[in-house]
Amino acid sequence: MTTVPHEQPGRSGRVARLAIPELWASLAIVSMWLAVLFDAVYGPNIVVVDSPTSSTTIPSAVVVAVFAWLGSAAVARYGFTRRDAS
Repeated sequence: MTTVPHEQPGRSGRVARLAIPELWASLAIVSMWLAVLFDAVYGPNIVVVDSPTSSTTIPSAVVVAVFAWLGSAAVARYGFTRRDAS
């Protein structure tokens, strides 16, 4: 004799897969680092002129990467923590 398991009430199918917080956290982190990549390739440099003979050039992707790192840490901490179902 076999038994058929009953489905859990609530979301099913495609809607249930979209409710996974790890998916959205991963997509957010990937999009942050893609922004850093595109800024590194196509973005301008930060040029600081100290005097007429001295200047400093920093790629703007360095600044964007610092904020992406901070944002990734915050999103990972929030999105990948285990929550009880109670």
